[in-house]
Amino acid sequence: MNVLIVGATRGVGRQLLEQALASGHAVTALVRNPQRLAMRHARLRTLKGDILDSDAVAAAMAGQDAVCCSIGVRTPWEQAAVFSEGTRNLLQAMKKTGVRRLLGVTGIGAGNSKGHGGFLYDRIFYPLLLKGVYADKDRQESLIEASDVDWTIVRPGFLTNGPLTGNYRMLTDMTGITAGRISRADVAHFILKELESNRYLRQTPLLTY
Repeated sequence: MNVLIVGATRGVGRQLLEQALASGHAVTALVRNPQRLAMRHARLRTLKGDILDSDAVAAAMAGQDAVCCSIGVRTPWEQAAVFSEGTRNLLQAMKKTGVRRLLGVTGIGAGNSKGHGGFLYDRIFYPLLLKGVYADKDRQESLIEASDVDWTIVRPGFLTNGPLTGNYRMLTDMTGITAGRISRADVAHFILKELESNRYLRQTPLLTY
């Protein structure tokens, strides 16, 4: 499978890149700074470009079977609309090139997962630090859900740098749920499995231990 990863230099995207290559897939990584992705592999193509650049996104999309968007921001006030504007570019490029499969990584606090992060997160961190970020992630999710592509929105719980375990929960009913931790490696593991199985098409699973 040819997979485009946007956000491959760190976090979930980097884990997905490594696991996808190990599983035999061909990966295109669209990155703003190629120097931050020093690895080399016969099935890895690194393209310099920004998700906010529609021409760069269109060039990277050509020939892909699927795309994963796992972008993030280092500070809550950095590029406040990057999630929605970038996703709009991805969807436009998918339409032009005929790519059907999209996995978007958002997080706990987006959509109907809001209010399921626990007291400290929901009452302190979210309103004080993350409200603006998640307002744009809500716009991002709305764009994806309104599209006609084969989408899955992945909502990880609280991300850690823990090991790949392959043992986690995928929850689509948020009733009575408070999110816990999940390693970036296990989130990538789920994404790779979902690319192969399409079990959660047009769904928004929360990932947590």
